[in-house]
Amino acid sequence: MAAITVDGLSKSYDTTPVLSNLTFEVDVGTVFGLLGKNGAGKTTTINVLTGIVPPDTGSAAILGLDPSDDPEGVRERIGVLPEKESPPSFLTPREYFSFVGGVRELDTEYVATRVDEWAERLDFAEKLDTLCKDLSRGQQQKVMLTQAFLHDPELVFIDEPLANLDPVIQERVKELIREFQSRGTTIVLSTHHVEVAQELCTHVGILVDGAFAVECDPRELSDETLRDVFLRAVEDHSTPLYPEP
Repeated sequence: MAAITVDGLSKSYDTTPVLSNLTFEVDVGTVFGLLGKNGAGKTTTINVLTGIVPPDTGSAAILGLDPSDDPEGVRERIGVLPEKESPPSFLTPREYFSFVGGVRELDTEYVATRVDEWAERLDFAEKLDTLCKDLSRGQQQKVMLTQAFLHDPELVFIDEPLANLDPVIQERVKELIREFQSRGTTIVLSTHHVEVAQELCTHVGILVDGAFAVECDPRELSDETLRDVFLRAVEDHSTPLYPEP
């Protein structure tokens, strides 16, 4: 069963095309990697699928809902970790999670329990009552990861989830992603780090010029790595993101 169905999405900003007839499906309970260079269209794809911007042409269904027609209905059922997003500087993490819980109409005790669990696992319990503006980038990333999963969503879009995190916390985040996926949560992971996609994703699409140049299951690559596939996909279009040494 498909959690996401995309058919012929195209999107331009002014006269610059960003997505070009993009078509794909994501099955329930998978980790789908949006892989590509900076500017390949990864963030725009997520913005269209979460109802932030409308497509110029084409259609999409997120858990059976059209994000253009029913963006609020979509957002009730999904979590989102946007690219380079920070929590509100004037709130503490605890206050921010309380706000998110209120917007999502979550039980306050449930929110408190979830926050304590995530703060313990991601090692920021001592920062829960510190203003977000005084947190390091890594601590802010932990806060944003927590809010994305706070309500136990059916589908989560996460953009560069390991950014600014130390190696120990990176491994814990990977464990959490695997746990949610094993419970049936669908995850769309946007990254330009090939190694992250190879390790975590059950399926990947390599975006080049706003369309998939390659779709594959990275676990089925035997005599080649996803990095090699990625390089071949982009080499005819621009300088490879990971050039050979």
